[in-house]
This record gives sequence, C-alpha cells and structure tokens, in this order.
Amino acid sequence: MAGLIPITVAHGDGIGPEIMEATLFILKEAGARIEPQEVTIGEKLYLQGVTQGITQEAWDSIKSTKVFLKAPITTPQGGGYRSLNVTVREALGLYANVRPCLSYAPFVPTLHPSMNLVIVRENEEDLYSGIEYQQTKDVCESVKLISRQGCERIVRFAFEYARHCGRKKVTCMTKDNIMKKTDGLFHSIFDQLSRDYSDIVAEHWIVDIGAAKLAVQPENFDVVVLPNLYGDILSDVTAQLSGSVGISGAMNIGAEAAMFEAIHGSAPRHAGKNTANPSGLLQSAIYMLVYLGQIETANVVQNAWLKTLESGKHTKDIFRDGQSKAMLGTKEFARAVARHLGEAPASLKGADYRASFKPQRVVSEASAGVKQLNGVDVYFELAGNWQEFIARLQNINISGLRLTAVFNRGAQVWPQQLGAGDYINHWRCRFESNGSFASQDQILDLLNILHQHGYEFFKAENLFSFTA
Repeated sequence: MAGLIPITVAHGDGIGPEIMEATLFILKEAGARIEPQEVTIGEKLYLQGVTQGITQEAWDSIKSTKVFLKAPITTPQGGGYRSLNVTVREALGLYANVRPCLSYAPFVPTLHPSMNLVIVRENEEDLYSGIEYQQTKDVCESVKLISRQGCERIVRFAFEYARHCGRKKVTCMTKDNIMKKTDGLFHSIFDQLSRDYSDIVAEHWIVDIGAAKLAVQPENFDVVVLPNLYGDILSDVTAQLSGSVGISGAMNIGAEAAMFEAIHGSAPRHAGKNTANPSGLLQSAIYMLVYLGQIETANVVQNAWLKTLESGKHTKDIFRDGQSKAMLGTKEFARAVARHLGEAPASLKGADYRASFKPQRVVSEASAGVKQLNGVDVYFELAGNWQEFIARLQNINISGLRLTAVFNRGAQVWPQQLGAGDYINHWRCRFESNGSFASQDQILDLLNILHQHGYEFFKAENLFSFTA
C-alpha cells in the first residue's frame, strides 16, 4: 500500500511475541501507516552461538528503516554475552533514552496521582560502555567513561526536549561529590549549558538524596537528566512509582535513527499464558507514531488506551478489586483498546501529542588548553609483605620520577596509612615527576626498570593535567 513507512520489528523473547502481536493489532486497527519488516533477535540466536544476538540481515533492516520497534529479549547472564540493547544503541548512535512517567490514577494504583515527569538518560557512555577487565585473581575492574561530547549532547537534548514539550524545569543528578572527574564533568557541562535556557529552571541534586526526593515527591520534578547507570535505575524506579513498570514505554533517540521498546523484561515465566500487559510496548509504539509524524493516529490510539483503563478493563498486573471491572488477557485487552478507537477518555487527560522532537546533530569543539604529563600510576598484584615491597620501590633509581603514594581499594596506605588494613591484592603505586612535567621516555624507562627488577605490573595509567 502506498504511503506506508517501513519499520523494523522484533518480537523478542518470553512474553515479547504476545505483546508485540497485540500492539501491532491495535496499530493496524487504528490505520497506522507502517510496513513492518520482521527480524529475529535475542535468545534463539544466543542458543545458536550468535553471541551478539542479532544477524546481519536484522542489522541491514534496522539500518535501512532507521526505526526499530522491539519487544523485550532475554540476554544470558555472564558468559561473554553483551547486552543487545547496548549494542543497538551504540551502533545507531541512540544517545538519548527518554522515558515519560505519569500516573493514571485512580485506574492504576499509585501513591502519586499527580506525577508527570520525564527521565532523560545518557545512553552510550558511563559503565555501560562495557569495558571490563579481570586484573588479579580476586579483582575485576569496570571502566566508567564520561566524555565532554556525550555530556553536551544529552544535556542539550534534555533542555531542548523540555522546551519543545512546554516543560518548565530540568534537574540534573550526579554523584560528583565522590566521582569528581567523571560525574564532575557531567555536572559542569549541565551548569554551563543551562545558561542558554533562561526560560527553564535548572537544578542539580546529588543522586542519592535526589533519588530519595524523587521517590517521595515526584510531582516536584519535571525533566530529569542523568548519566547512564543512574538513569537506568531511576527510570525503572520512577515508572514503578507511577503505578507499574508494565505500562511504561521508552524511546531511544539519535540524530538519524530511533528504537522504541517497553522498559520491562521478557518475563519468560509468564510466556504463553495470555496474561501479559501489552501497554508498555503499546506506549512505545505510540511514541514511534509521533516520531514518524503520524500525530493524529498516535492521539487516537492513546485516547483509546486511556478509555480502556477508565472502563475498568484491566490485565492481571493492574487489576484491583473494587476498581477494575474485568480481568482481560493480552489478546482480549488489545481487542478492548481497538473497540475504543475514536473515543476520548472522560476523566483522564486526553492525548495531545505535538510534532515529534528530533534532535539536531551536536558538534562539540575540541577543548582548548595544554595537556601535561605529570607521572604514572602503576598497578601490581602483590604477594608478600607490602611494607617491604614499598621500601624496595623507594630504592629503585628512576631518573626524573619518584614514588609519591601507594593505594589499596582507593585508600592511601603510604606515606600516610589511611587504609584500615584489610587489603586486597591490588596495589596502585603513583610515580610523579621531580620537575615540572614528565616525559613518555621516562614512563617507559620506569616500566622497563620495574620489569628488570622482577616487578610484574598489570596496568599503567598516565597522569595528566589540563590547563586553559
């Protein structure tokens, strides 16, 4: 049929096929102008030894349509299987994860009936870059990456999204009282860019107390922007605060592509029972229609869904005695929504989607200033007396560099012993320049001398300072 927009569709695992079937049924009944291209991803492929969980044919479809509607998948834990969600987000540049969270009281139980906020989560960096190492027999490391470019993109996205949607406040949450470099960069970029949006209130909270306030008074928040890990956790918490994770959808947005998905998992225990709630995936599909410019259809589907909630026709997860009138299965709920197409809710606020917000590509200028090499941190797995080890290191003659500190678990143990003494076999020794700066040759000489003396290090991290 002419005028249909190709989209890529994955039915996923567990309850995924059931809720996708229900969602596509509603979209078809509503006259959505889409042409689904079905692909297989997830558990079936993992079991066949495809460790990424996706085939080249699926990639070709996604990169062609640039619009991906995805049901939940099951990712095996451990064993070298990387999250397919993370892979897709990185491959398509989907740097912004957007999760609207609002209540539908009294039809969906919640302690916060006036809640209406949006979580904007950075989607490509932080600990989710998946850079991990086992450094000793007992110690593993996960690398937290935060870039200026990544911060600028997501923070500007949050402000532009707020402005586009008529929202009045953007809240940033970080833990920069502890992670002063990484979270400190995110916070500083937020403060800098907020000056470009004088029409929007900007505030910052340390994430622990911010999360506590969000849990108790979500109505005091509007748009919340966070680095990846905090955003992942708080978006699920916030969705549950609104009434149920099962009715919340998510958008993954980039400059040229988008992925739409429910935020809950594949729930394999409930698969095949016709009890799953398709609302989360349906909400995501409605966001997809808005993204595709099919605003009228999006409003019609959303209003039909709201009318279904008002009518008391609920799936098992949100059914409540005294409030709900009928407990419906997945298929029956989809048919109920379809029967309400063209109707408007009576008490819940009706849908009023506006033109899609699509971010412009942000090009960040390289930071100006001078980069200076000051020394190096060298990491050792130590067996034996650590005091003797440090004494021997002090006696090694290394031209231009000197041992200035030793750490264990991040706590200094020398020259001041601040650690409690419960040490692990993971020692970080800091060598700094005797003069104003160090050289790469000095670093290489140091590592070579350490090797010649029989000290087996497993990592060296250069120490830099940056001046404007």
